[in-house]
Amino acid sequence: MGDDRQLTTQGQERKLQLLDEAAALFAERGYAETRVLDIVQAAGVAKGLFYWYFENKEALFRELVEQNRLQLRRAQAAAITPEAEPLMKIRQGAEASVRYMARYAHFFALLEVENLEKQFADELRRGTDVHTADVAALIRAGVADGTIREEDPEVAAYGVVGAVGYYGHFHRTGRLTLDADELAAVVGRFVVCALAADEGIARRVLAPTLAPAPAIR
Repeated sequence: MGDDRQLTTQGQERKLQLLDEAAALFAERGYAETRVLDIVQAAGVAKGLFYWYFENKEALFRELVEQNRLQLRRAQAAAITPEAEPLMKIRQGAEASVRYMARYAHFFALLEVENLEKQFADELRRGTDVHTADVAALIRAGVADGTIREEDPEVAAYGVVGAVGYYGHFHRTGRLTLDADELAAVVGRFVVCALAADEGIARRVLAPTLAPAPAIR
């Protein structure tokens, strides 16, 4: 397989074109029903060129999964304020994840189907493990500064990642009809309230989305 660092600009564009066409075909037909021939015909390139970039169809699919994981991490990083406290970063990352999953719902639906076949279980688990480790590190920092209640950081991180994943699943399968931004806000509130050491901390972290509390008379 060709190495991206050795590809010309045109070569990189060709490879991305193959990845894009394959993603569309996988989403439409499924992995098993999509042939290499279908991919190269859709991309308008010779079959031999496919094998310059990818060892086989499985290698291409694995690269798509990795590409998606990296794009999701970039979306999370872009949404997170570097100087924010840990709980705010968790909220921002969760909301960004929900919006990203809604935008690329067709690809996440495909991943769910392929995960049932177990062929790519290792690749899909890698993305979950990375996300969980990122969240666990923030939870650890929040426990240390007293803003997140004391829980096993990894166990709590699985809760955050699970909430994001299942809310995303229910959204793309039509069981939730909120738009992506509304759902992201719901998930953000959910994880903050689940993790905050007390209500005052939760209200502070959620202040940008909470209406002012009514005055007590």
